[in-house]
Amino acid sequence: MAAISNLAGCSHGGSSVNFGERRLTFRPTPALKTRISWPSKNPLAVGHLGKGYKNSGVRMALVDEKLARRGDLPKPSDILAFDLVQGALVKWSSVTDRSLPEPPTAVFLHGILGCRKNWGTFTRRLAQEFPTWQFLLVDLRCHGDSASIKKRGPHTVSSTALDVLKLVRQLRLTPRVLVGHSFGGKVALSMAEQAAKPLARPVRVWVLDATPGKVRPGGDGEDHPEELISVLSTLPQEISSKRDVVDVLVRKGFSKDVAQWVVTNLRPTGPLGSSPSTFSWVFDLKGISEMYKSYEETNLWKIVEDVPRGVHVNFLKAERSLHRWALEDLQRIHAAEELAAEEAAGVEMHVLEDAGHWVHADNPDGLFKILSSSFQ
Repeated sequence: MAAISNLAGCSHGGSSVNFGERRLTFRPTPALKTRISWPSKNPLAVGHLGKGYKNSGVRMALVDEKLARRGDLPKPSDILAFDLVQGALVKWSSVTDRSLPEPPTAVFLHGILGCRKNWGTFTRRLAQEFPTWQFLLVDLRCHGDSASIKKRGPHTVSSTALDVLKLVRQLRLTPRVLVGHSFGGKVALSMAEQAAKPLARPVRVWVLDATPGKVRPGGDGEDHPEELISVLSTLPQEISSKRDVVDVLVRKGFSKDVAQWVVTNLRPTGPLGSSPSTFSWVFDLKGISEMYKSYEETNLWKIVEDVPRGVHVNFLKAERSLHRWALEDLQRIHAAEELAAEEAAGVEMHVLEDAGHWVHADNPDGLFKILSSSFQ
């Protein structure tokens, strides 16, 4: 398995990932060859991985010397920050011989206030199970390492989708599967709506715990993204203690899980390797506020009720995320299922048991089983 990144700031180096207080860990396959490539003038690329990889064949990888001499090493994208996680049988690279057939590609998109590393552990597991596939993980505009790549407004679902379409075109990829969680789900739908290319036909779109239209906020005792963004906007840009931020958010009524997840967006401000005295936010909160407003207002029912030929849209509802789904939503999706079947397209509804909105943290095994059908 290879993990190729255009920026090192959003680390994918370990074999586990934190979601709030839950830590998910997947054991690596002993026979798996892991190659980490970092774009650099130095052709020697070093990958630092967790202790679980100690005996799994992980090593320093010498990037092909011919590529290094020609200067064809992958360059940081000026569009979005990304990681490309490749299965062990993938030989393709956007800078190598173009005569090589492109492997099947899936794009994974995070939600509001998220980061591409949210999908790191899950996609590495997919790459182990489906070694001929590769998985593109993206930091959306105003988020993670992409926040330093300045974008013109408006910051909308549509403009965010266009960013990802530009990125896959730049990388010369033709995705067969799009997976988006929450806000990222609407982005995936917008990608399918905006462009026949560079999307393959057929293409499968997975919208995880989001509806195409009206966004319904959480009920009493649940977290409200708009209120969370508002509270974060009152905090200073530089933070002395992550714990202080967690305490503030909990006192404001947010769950400890969400508070601890939010502070993963804090990065040390001091020199690399030094003990951090202060932290700064990696995201552009003003832009994110615009994005969330667009998420609430964007209506994409048209593409669901008139699905283009060759597109298959899958909605996944988290069993415990009842506030996000109205009876009207479910009825319209089921009606679209019947209509799409007549048009050589597809709409399908799935339910992930024992999961709240954070589907890839609450029930990763169940989500893996459901999504695996797209990679067979």
